[in-house]
Amino acid sequence: MTFPKIIYLFDLVGTAAFAASGAIAGVRKKMDIYGIIFLGVVTAVGGGTLRDIIVGRIPPFIFKDYNYLIISIAVSVLTFYFHHIIERRFKFLLIMDALGLGIFTVIGTSIGLEYNIGIVGSVFLGVMTGTFGGMIRDVLQHEIPLVLQKEIYASACLVGGFFFVIAMRMGVSEGISVFVSVMIVFSIRLLAILKNWNLPRPK
Repeated sequence: MTFPKIIYLFDLVGTAAFAASGAIAGVRKKMDIYGIIFLGVVTAVGGGTLRDIIVGRIPPFIFKDYNYLIISIAVSVLTFYFHHIIERRFKFLLIMDALGLGIFTVIGTSIGLEYNIGIVGSVFLGVMTGTFGGMIRDVLQHEIPLVLQKEIYASACLVGGFFFVIAMRMGVSEGISVFVSVMIVFSIRLLAILKNWNLPRPK
């Protein structure tokens, strides 16, 4: 499935946002520059790389298009030097993160459909693409992954991923399916941040 150039552009923007969030986590843990860059890169491309390995897309996308790797490293280095400025704009970073989450989810789900692994498998690939980089980041810094806590994160990916699959199966145009699915994930995640929505926890 070939995505419009605008989706590719937003995919790179999402990659940058994920890299910044990973690098900020490294800064807060007082890591050195290598650790900060490593966390930034893993957060940005970890989910998509694991997805490609699972479906047999070898070599993974980061070795076919070096823009993702270059942007991840560059943003991580910039975060190392200008983290005070970036942290003051953290809400903007969360917005970009939410947009990247939506785009990563749709791209991952579409690859699942392309490889004919079924509805559930395709949506799982979408969730993996959007969340596994962050999970690896959290594990490396000895924290419970964000997606396993109360925050609405992976659940937003599930809703958007299933909508995308259903829309494509119903014959809705690719452009509309992509746009609406991305906006669903983006809107749910953004509202969860602004309204402090959380999933239920045991009492």
